[in-house]
Amino acid sequence: MEDRYTSAQQYALNFDFRAFVFRLISYWKWFLPAILLGVYIVYQQNIRKEFPYTLTASISVQEDKNPLFTSNTSLIFNYGGITGKIQDVLLNLRSRKHHEKVVDSLNLCLNYLKDGRFHKIDVYKATPFTFVGDETAFQVIGRPIKITFIDADSFQLSYDFGETKQVSVQNFKTKDIKQIPVNESAFSKTFAFNEYINLDFFKGSLVKVPDAKIVTGQEFYIQYNSFNSTVSQYKGQFRVINEGGSLVNLRLSHKNKAKIVDYLNASVEILDRDLLQRKNQYAINTVNFIDKQLARVRNELNKKADSLNAFKQRNNIFDIQSESATLVNKIETYETEKKVLEESLLYYDLLKSYLETSKDFTNFPAPALQGINDSNITNAIGQIIALSGEKSKLEYSVREDAAVFNDLNRQIEGLKQVIYESISSNKANIAFQIQTLSKNIAAVEREFSVLPENQQKLMGIEREYLLSQNTYNLYLAKRGEADLVKASNTSDIVIIEPAKDIGQGRNVVNLNIRYVFAIIAACIPIILIAFIITFFDRKIHEPNDLEVLTKIPMLGVVGRSNVSGNLAVLRMSNSPVAEAFRAIRTSLQFIYRKQKESGSKTVLLTSSISGEGKTFCSINIASVFALSGKKTILVGLDLRKPKIFDDFNINNDTGAVNYLIGQATVDDIIQKTEVEHLDVITSGPIPPNPSELLIGSNLDDLISELQSRYDYIVLDTPPVGLVSDALELMSHVDATLYVVRQDYTKKDMLKQINDKYKKGEVKNISLLYNFYNNKSKYGYGYGYGYGYHNDTHKKTGWLKRFKRK
Repeated sequence: MEDRYTSAQQYALNFDFRAFVFRLISYWKWFLPAILLGVYIVYQQNIRKEFPYTLTASISVQEDKNPLFTSNTSLIFNYGGITGKIQDVLLNLRSRKHHEKVVDSLNLCLNYLKDGRFHKIDVYKATPFTFVGDETAFQVIGRPIKITFIDADSFQLSYDFGETKQVSVQNFKTKDIKQIPVNESAFSKTFAFNEYINLDFFKGSLVKVPDAKIVTGQEFYIQYNSFNSTVSQYKGQFRVINEGGSLVNLRLSHKNKAKIVDYLNASVEILDRDLLQRKNQYAINTVNFIDKQLARVRNELNKKADSLNAFKQRNNIFDIQSESATLVNKIETYETEKKVLEESLLYYDLLKSYLETSKDFTNFPAPALQGINDSNITNAIGQIIALSGEKSKLEYSVREDAAVFNDLNRQIEGLKQVIYESISSNKANIAFQIQTLSKNIAAVEREFSVLPENQQKLMGIEREYLLSQNTYNLYLAKRGEADLVKASNTSDIVIIEPAKDIGQGRNVVNLNIRYVFAIIAACIPIILIAFIITFFDRKIHEPNDLEVLTKIPMLGVVGRSNVSGNLAVLRMSNSPVAEAFRAIRTSLQFIYRKQKESGSKTVLLTSSISGEGKTFCSINIASVFALSGKKTILVGLDLRKPKIFDDFNINNDTGAVNYLIGQATVDDIIQKTEVEHLDVITSGPIPPNPSELLIGSNLDDLISELQSRYDYIVLDTPPVGLVSDALELMSHVDATLYVVRQDYTKKDMLKQINDKYKKGEVKNISLLYNFYNNKSKYGYGYGYGYGYHNDTHKKTGWLKRFKRK
């Protein structure tokens, strides 16, 4: 892992940015069509872009405006004030349930379309007809039905579903969806307006709009979309913004302006209706509760009245003495107080029942006639309302099983326990007060014992009658209050500005910036490819690369040769490549003079791997020495892969291997060539142990013998990157040329020879840059003072200017 990381680091550090830039320049022929293609695609997208409209509506959320609301008639605990109401309104407007009501009310699942330039256009409320669908039927969804007018009274209905075997249909009343098979993939039939269309998946009739003009041949499309997708579409484009205070703005974007107007206004209307209905519901529940109590008290009152009248008639009693009246008044007072306390117990029971059976406490109804005054209870209720509001907000953004819901539920349950304890405590206190009043009533009733028996019975009957009548009057008054509250209730929503089409334009966006992104997007893949290729390209592409990779000096640069075979100097002696080898010959002679070599000179050529032109350079260096009149011999010591003999039309039957194993003399292995002063020793048969032969004493004898006969000895040896034979031979030569080929030799291949050079194990070594092309695939070139020439390219004017720079 560490080695791979180090290698990656080295790749990054050795990244050739200059080569990357020139590679990009060389890819110009790919940039141009890519940019043109990107611009064309964006152009086609731009002309097809259909910008939506955006309209707004504004509402204000007000405090309760009912002047009849008092502390005793209020039918709702609303501890949040105006802020709580605004949050309630926002939650309602953002809820899916609200949007489902709006979509249902406007029948927005049904779309009317017509052909546009590039796509079908929504023509909501702009068709000369309307489709009245069968509410109980299943209608096809996502498939357009074509309507073509034939005349003022008939039209052609058609569709083509292609190879579809079944379609999706939905009942928009129950919202059920199912799949049904398609018996006919293509259909066409003429119908009259108002005629019932009874297809398997499309049922209803087309009704002409009054005074609408029917144009023969005009085409429209009817398409149902699924209810859920339609709701999601409008909910996703709907925005609710509270800009502070009680003002709420509704905003909707859509491609059809008439739909926006209807949708926003319908949203406000449905919100207003729902809030008012919920507010009235509390009053309705209260009235129902009072009516039940009135019916019970009315029955009791009738019974008491009948009993009182019957007793008076039987006993001819028509008046009560003042003393009796006083006792009756006391009992009535006690009974009234007792009745109020008993009602309080009922209120507490109702509150407890509501807490135990309800799950949502965002708005806290209290169908009691009077509020509960216990501060502990009212404070706890306020906290429950706040926590319920927070829980309602989170339901739209947080999963139901989230930990935050568990925490909120625990807090609500804790507050409910506080209320339960307060209710129990208050009920115990009320029960004690009722018990005290009962004792007082019993004491007063004992005073009746001193009165005559008939008067006692009469007063008892009359007392019960009066108590029932007082209770009935109390309930009757409270019911009147509830009826007044219900009748005078108004919504807390005030429409500040309804949605209206006043000629607003589309939300036009400057799409020219897309062309910039298209050009960038078109260039990025090419740049990325160039970067990746450059990053992972480890080949040497120019002589300057060697200055970074090695400290070994460069002796010369040889260009690409157009001559077939390796005899470039002999066949085209005046070619630039021949001149390059003559320059190398001069450089070698300079090295020999510097080393003060006298007599025969030896030069060894090797490379990293096979294919880098080592043999080509060996043959041509030997050729230029021979053409200068010097006795030269070329020795093929690449025993594993002999090559020299083919170019000189000589055989390889006998060569250096035969001498090294003692089968032949020097004269036996030397072969003459057609070139004067140039002899060749081929490698001979491939031996089983080439390395052992090259390090033996026979090789020293061979070189010594050749030095006595020739002025220059050129050794063609194996690549050092594959075997170590050439390294062993370097100790026998005066100069070593290490051949590097452009676009072939990899940078990592120089590591071995660099290590040897740094350690001093090889000396008198120079680099020979082969197959140089001054106009390579990167589009750049260099000239060097090493005697570089190229057969195939000439420096152009811009290249000369680049060289000078």
